[in-house]
Amino acid sequence: MPALSETDTLLTVVIGRDPPERLDKALVREVPEKAALSRSRLIKMIVAGDVLHDGMVVTDPKTRVAEGEVFVLVLAPIEEYDAQPQDIPLIVVYEDDELIVIDKPAGMVVHPAPGTSSGTLVNALLHHCGNTLSGIGGEKRPGIVHRIDKDTTGLLVVAKTDRAHHGLAKQFQEHSVNRHYMALVHGTPDAACPRLRGIKGVSFEPGGIVKIVTGLARHKTDRQRQAVVWDGAGRYAGTRMRVLESYGGWQAHGGAALVECWLETGRTHQIRVHMAHAGYGLLGDQTYGGKRQLSPKAVGEVAAALGSGFARQALHASSLGFVHPLTGKEMLFETALPSDMAALINALRAAA
Repeated sequence: MPALSETDTLLTVVIGRDPPERLDKALVREVPEKAALSRSRLIKMIVAGDVLHDGMVVTDPKTRVAEGEVFVLVLAPIEEYDAQPQDIPLIVVYEDDELIVIDKPAGMVVHPAPGTSSGTLVNALLHHCGNTLSGIGGEKRPGIVHRIDKDTTGLLVVAKTDRAHHGLAKQFQEHSVNRHYMALVHGTPDAACPRLRGIKGVSFEPGGIVKIVTGLARHKTDRQRQAVVWDGAGRYAGTRMRVLESYGGWQAHGGAALVECWLETGRTHQIRVHMAHAGYGLLGDQTYGGKRQLSPKAVGEVAAALGSGFARQALHASSLGFVHPLTGKEMLFETALPSDMAALINALRAAA
């Protein structure tokens, strides 16, 4: 039995009728909603030895269970979060007692990390929301349910209560959240292109939709990057995209396109890696975009100059839809393109 501290809490769970065969699935069904324990959190607790049966530690999430069995969960106290509130302006798209939707600017890191202890979204939220942000299951990133990259702009939702965190996290785990992005890419992903049709993991759907499905894992030599992997390695990742506008001609070398991407999954750097894998890296993406440049002959001098000087990956989380975890109401939020992407698109259109 694990050693208990004075601040640990014990939660007794009785398995009900017709339970799922696996322990992790049975627990997520039986645990009270107010405990706000997701399946992923329960799996971590099981593996860590924080789940007991008849006084003995159970460490296999696949352990078979039966009706009437009693399990005891050892809940550690929520760790104090050492980030400090900072009065940083936020663009608040929506807010109520349960959650807040933010339009994040470029350059803002979502949560503190080594080398970035201040100036983050969490620092701003701690000032804006006080101590109402959730700290679910010992989580050290208060309220953060999902992230977008530092230099990606746009929408993300933050939980202000544990029940909101639990409900939102479940939707993200089930891939039921509606997330659409706008991106500017090198070239135009034309479904008729033989090269694109020959790329592994790429398929096509009606309406000019290109679907990219791969595994994603950390790069073998650069831990800051993600890489496409196959044969069941890595985590499943699915992206769909379609071309909204093409600049410089569909087949023109040095041209660009505005594409809409939407996520089946939400892996780290997913859109950036998938677009680069397909051969259409994002403008401004120093990590995955390669050394391609816009051609003045294809898109004009102004647009080519703006493109070569674009200081970040041209990616914007433009819409976010989910079911409100308390009211059950379907919520959908949209935000306009940021000024840097809008200016580049205007220049590309002017040269078309």
